[in-house]
Amino acid sequence: MQEGEKMKKKIICAILTLIMMLCTVCPVSYADTEDTLQIQSKSVLLMELESGTVLYEKNADEMLRPASVTKVMTLLLIFEALERGDIALDDTVVVTEHAASMGGSQCFFEAGEEQTVQDMIKCIEVASGNDAAVAMAEHLAGSEAAFVQKMNERAKELGMEHTHFDNACGLEVETHLTSARDIAIMSRQLLLYHPDILTYSTIWMDSITHKTRRGESRFDLANTNKFLNLYTGANGLKTGYTSQAKYCMSATATRDGVTLIAVVMGAETKEIRNSEAMKLLDYGFAQCRPYVDTEVVPEDLQIPVQKGTCKSVTVKPVEQHTITLVATNPDQIEKQVIAYENLKAPIHEGDAVGVVQYSCNGTCISEVILYAEQSVPKLDMKYSLSEIAGRIFMAQ
Repeated sequence: MQEGEKMKKKIICAILTLIMMLCTVCPVSYADTEDTLQIQSKSVLLMELESGTVLYEKNADEMLRPASVTKVMTLLLIFEALERGDIALDDTVVVTEHAASMGGSQCFFEAGEEQTVQDMIKCIEVASGNDAAVAMAEHLAGSEAAFVQKMNERAKELGMEHTHFDNACGLEVETHLTSARDIAIMSRQLLLYHPDILTYSTIWMDSITHKTRRGESRFDLANTNKFLNLYTGANGLKTGYTSQAKYCMSATATRDGVTLIAVVMGAETKEIRNSEAMKLLDYGFAQCRPYVDTEVVPEDLQIPVQKGTCKSVTVKPVEQHTITLVATNPDQIEKQVIAYENLKAPIHEGDAVGVVQYSCNGTCISEVILYAEQSVPKLDMKYSLSEIAGRIFMAQ
């Protein structure tokens, strides 16, 4: 690859990174400063998925014990490894003595037992198996300690400023702590970029087959998240309980295209946890509405190209784009089509060539990247001579 093309790709990557930072990394907060919902739990936070907007919070940065809600980070690292191709769903995971020794909620694996990655994900998400979480941690990183280091590194990358993990499953350790805000951040990352998690989080009943030296036996999995059957639109994500953490949950629900994340920590009872998650979600859905743009870009939109065999490139059509509006009137939305400046050939089909930005009161709230529909070769001497010869021939 020529140096000029390398530099062009670096510039485009930098622009895309900046746009993502402006539109998604620094969410706007509309959160109440007063406890208008009369929340009893120690800490809560309500977040809209798409924008990351915080709608409600109480003691959201207090570091508390998360119990099995820890497994949201474990699952995030698993799905990121799947996306990179480091592992596959049908890979075999061998359970170690350490993983099999986990107490608390478990799937009762024996040392040496083998399960697929897919079944391990089910055991973590549906049955909240501590043994499954540790087995996957060891499978991915070689040891649970090495995996925990990756958990803390990823937390730092995501801006989780009030988190320290000591294990992969959430068993009680004095320094194993996180906050409602940080749980919302990692839950959002998992849902937004790995929506396949919903395939597992919505399973109510399932089973796996234990395969040991004594033979095969069926083991039933029942979802620990009973909230799924209590709230219309509920689709996840993870519950947790220990005697010290009390009742915790990262609850997710979708209605009319709007998805919310309600984090509850330190509830005294399961009933309080569920009722306050409902209260938060009801509050959020009352404030959010979908905004649908059915004509994202004009038909046959052209983006100028320099030093190419064509002076412009056609943008791939975009059918529609949906934005979740939070406490915003649709009339306040401003839309702007921005072509990347000084775009030079060669342009390859699928290259990013521009962006459509949606703003409210001067703040970018969403964006759509525009891609080239066809390639535009670089204008060179051979092409120029061919063009000249063609014109001479046509003139005769």
